[in-house]
Amino acid sequence: MQFTCQVTIHQPIKKVLELYQDPNNLSKWQDGFISLKHISGSPNQAGSKTQLLYKQGKGTMELIETLKVYNLPQEMIGEYYHKHMTNTMRVTFTELSPNTTRYTTEIEYTSFRGLIPKLMSFFPSIFKNQTQKWLNNFKTFAEST
Repeated sequence: MQFTCQVTIHQPIKKVLELYQDPNNLSKWQDGFISLKHISGSPNQAGSKTQLLYKQGKGTMELIETLKVYNLPQEMIGEYYHKHMTNTMRVTFTELSPNTTRYTTEIEYTSFRGLIPKLMSFFPSIFKNQTQKWLNNFKTFAEST
């Protein structure tokens, strides 16, 4: 399953990148974000691993991010492992004008493990809608700072 989401942000690309790259801002645009813990490698370098925790229902969801490429604004590619699924995400930021930036995310789910996740994969809009919501949240956050 693959999909692309994007949003246009009315801020200069430099400002957008500052906001995006600051881990202290994750809770301001990613619903349910609890914490981030660096596991290995150099932060923001290919090969680095980070644990991300999110509130999910009454429990928590753990993702392990492994960066494959990190040279923003051109692109960041990460692999995200969860016990029930794995996906890759490519993020790019494009300067449309001195005060306008396009934020694009391309996601490909490469593995679903377990019956419920496999059934959910038949409804890609669930995944795409959540991704688009986070991009919209980021736009609102970035434009309000």
